Amino acid sequence: MAEEKESKPNAAAPKAEKAAAKPPKKEKPPAIEKKPFTEFMQQHYLPSLEEALKSKGIDDMQLEFEKRKLEIIGADPSPEEYWQVRGRWKQGQRQFNIAFMKEDISGQKVFSLADHGAEPSTLEQFMGDERRITLDLMVHYTVQRLNGQKWLTRN
Repeated sequence: MAEEKESKPNAAAPKAEKAAAKPPKKEKPPAIEKKPFTEFMQQHYLPSLEEALKSKGIDDMQLEFEKRKLEIIGADPSPEEYWQVRGRWKQGQRQFNIAFMKEDISGQKVFSLADHGAEPSTLEQFMGDERRITLDLMVHYTVQRLNGQKWLTRN
């Protein structure tokens, strides 16, 4: 019996050797959503959104990304400027804006749109319920919101 007890600790030794013999895990590159805000927006979001909208038949989309004041008809002008994505097409007759209240894709975002060359008159929360924001989700929600206006496809 004493011999059995002595052999048990030795049985654990091969397991430790196997664990030490495993090659180190390759580190994954950081997610593109972790890149600096403006870099992510300009290098990833805008090109992906443009591609998604082209696949829906919008060939004359003009996308801009810049910091400016919110322009909403009837609202008091805000002295603050926010990063915004503005998309225009049909010779500027249709437009949408997505404003980021912070320089963070996970922060609060608002959406506005206008048709027939008018200025936006309503702000609505955008992607407020999402906990984890990814590039694919941002593009999907933008396309989904425009489609909700029947601007991309008809029923």
